[in-house]
Formats: sequence, C-alpha cells, structure tokens
Amino acid sequence: MKKDITRPEVRDIAVAIVQEKNEEGVEIWNSYLINMKEEQIEGVLVSSKGYGEIDGEKRETSVLRHFLDEVPSRSAKRIEPLIEEVFGIFNEYWVSFYVAKLMYDKKYIFVPESISEEHFTDVPFLGKRGVMII
Repeated sequence: MKKDITRPEVRDIAVAIVQEKNEEGVEIWNSYLINMKEEQIEGVLVSSKGYGEIDGEKRETSVLRHFLDEVPSRSAKRIEPLIEEVFGIFNEYWVSFYVAKLMYDKKYIFVPESISEEHFTDVPFLGKRGVMII
C-alpha cells in the first residue's frame, strides 16, 4: 500500500536561519521559510524541534508547530526565533504545504555547528546572509 502512494518532490522551497537585529537593536537569530516558486503555497505547517548531545548529555527541545497559512510566491516568512545554545544540536524543520490541492512535505535538518558564518550564503527575498537548506 505505501509503495502505491506517490510523494511529489519539493522544489524551490528552503529554510534559512539568519542573524538580524530586533526592534531594540539586539542581534538575534530567526528562521525563515523561503518560497522561490512562481506560485503561492498554502496551508503551510512547520514543525520544529532540536535534538542531540551537548557535553555528552542528551538534549531535546520542545516540538513547536507554526501555522503560516500562506506564503506568497517569491517571498520569505519568519518561522521562529532561535537561541545560540541550540546550534550544537540538530535543528529540524518539517514543512508541509499545498500547491494546487496537492500536499507536499519535506524535512530540513541543520546539523550541529552548521549555523555559523562560514556556511553563510545570500538568502533570497531577505537581502541578508544566513545558512540555508534547499
């Protein structure tokens, strides 16, 4: 039965983590969903969690769910802020959405210590640099 289900491939959708200043001018980290498609995506649900080991001790964050509703074509929408303490563990974003009544989903996993300036790239539609997984 499972073999009979076709899963459409997710293309032109990315998750990025960007360092920026908040309203008070303090440097913070935010995650964004980037829609590089020519069409809007709808019913967008993002589940995020962190897991791994820090100093030999297992760590796990709470699972957070974010309903972004719609993300217009060729745009970015903020998912959530991050704290630097979780950069040493896996940070997983599971994104589900609809395009033309067809459901898509994909996991984006930032491996430990990958959120660093040496991995920065230009993030589309934000005009900023950050770590991005397509």
